[in-house]
Amino acid sequence: MDSKVLARTGAAVFVGLAVAMTLVQLREEPAVRPEAATSIWEPDGDPLPAQLRACAQMGELALSSPDCRAAWAEKRRRFFGVEHPDAYAPVGENSLTSAPAPQSPAPQSRGEN
Repeated sequence: MDSKVLARTGAAVFVGLAVAMTLVQLREEPAVRPEAATSIWEPDGDPLPAQLRACAQMGELALSSPDCRAAWAEKRRRFFGVEHPDAYAPVGENSLTSAPAPQSPAPQSRGEN
């Protein structure tokens, strides 16, 4: 048998199988996917999630609210696991003035010797 005829026959069989498999896949109905459960567990007696939701609904007004700032600080403390009391204290007017300003190094003169 000629090699060209054998290659054409093999290609025709391959194309025929691909078309047949495609038709079988199109005739089958897709399986119904079960919906994922969307329940979120919230611990009982913890007011933080409700406070964070209220702050999220306030929009830009929440930036000036001391309650929202305290709630965000508590959320950061819980998330990062920091136990130091001043690590994530709410930002106040005196917080920037209490820290010393960084000093730049004094320039050294490069005089000729």
